[in-house]
Amino acid sequence: MSEPASISSGIAARYATAVFDLAKEGGALAALESDVDQIESALNDSAELRAVLTSPVHSREDMGKAITALAAKMSLSQNTRGVLGMMAQNRRLFALPQVCATLRRMIAEEKGEVTADVTSASVLTKAQADALASTLKKSLGKTVKLNVAVDESLIGGLIVKVGSKMIDTSIRSRLAALQNTMKEVG
Repeated sequence: MSEPASISSGIAARYATAVFDLAKEGGALAALESDVDQIESALNDSAELRAVLTSPVHSREDMGKAITALAAKMSLSQNTRGVLGMMAQNRRLFALPQVCATLRRMIAEEKGEVTADVTSASVLTKAQADALASTLKKSLGKTVKLNVAVDESLIGGLIVKVGSKMIDTSIRSRLAALQNTMKEVG
């Protein structure tokens, strides 16, 4: 891991732990989860917001005013507003995406959930997604939240990643394995 990335993750972990502990003590984990959803959505939707958060041109006061106004417009909880203001004051808003990712993991762990990244060859129906989540829940013993993506190059099947485990049932990987076997024989 590069030094700037490890510094960012360390900063993110400290801010995330602080806001998580405040929300947990106040019984406001649901509000925190909603805040994280809104912040991630805003970051994903707005290249301008991402640029402003990483820009060294703006003063601490300007960043504080901007993030406070944004937080008010998004109706974020008081704890989240306070942490965002503190991050702006300390010029740490560049770490906001990592803070959100860390918070998402902490909230999921608190709720006994695990996230599975699923890549399929075609869009999964609601019934297929529910069946997959149910099967994974039986296997893992935890509630499973699916992050589904589509990759048509798989031809068929799924790739499921949960933590460090990966299950690849795609036709593309089976064809690659068959091709390797044929090379070994001939």
